[in-house]
Amino acid sequence: MSFGVGGLMLNESLTIAHAYRPGETWACARERLLAQGASSLPKLASQTRALREVYDRIGHLSDAERHYLSVEADRTEQQAVMWLAICRTYRFVYEFAVEVINERYQSWRLDLGHEVFDRFLADKAECDPSLAALSPSTAAKLRQVLFRILREAGVRSVEGRIQPIWLSGHMKRLIEESNPADLRIFPGNGG
Repeated sequence: MSFGVGGLMLNESLTIAHAYRPGETWACARERLLAQGASSLPKLASQTRALREVYDRIGHLSDAERHYLSVEADRTEQQAVMWLAICRTYRFVYEFAVEVINERYQSWRLDLGHEVFDRFLADKAECDPSLAALSPSTAAKLRQVLFRILREAGVRSVEGRIQPIWLSGHMKRLIEESNPADLRIFPGNGG
C-alpha cells in the first residue's frame, strides 16, 4: 500500500523513463538518477522514497510500454500509461479500478465519492487482515492519495465524476500484448 507516496508522479516518471539506459539494472539506474537529482523533491529521503515508488511502477511496464511512455505518447496517454503502471503495481488499486470504477461506469453511476472508497476498503478488510489493521488516519491518507491519482490520471473529474479514458489503437495493442484484461481499468475501454 505504498501508493500513499505522492500522486501520479508523471514528471518524475517521464524523467526516469527518458534517462533509463537499456540493459542497466534498476538499482544502478536509481542510484545514478538520485546522484543526478532526477527528483524535484527537496529532501534526500523524500527523493529516495519517490524514486523507489516510480521505479516500482515503471518496472511493471513492458519495454514497449516504457518506450511508448517516454517517446511516443502524448500527455494524456502518458497519464494513462502511468495509471496502468500504478494498477499493475498495487492489487488494491487494480481491484478498485475494475470492481468499482469500471462497474460504476458500465452502469452509468458516474459519481465517485469518498464513501465509495470507504465501502470498498471495508469490504476488502473483511478478507484481508492487513487492510483491517489500517488506522483511520492511514485509510484516509490512502483515499486522499488515490483520489489525487485518479484526478491526475483523468479518471475522475474535479467534480467527482468518472470520466472515460480514450486510448489510441497503438496503446490498446500494447496493453493487449501484455494483458488484455488490463483494459478494464480504463473507463470506456473494457467490459
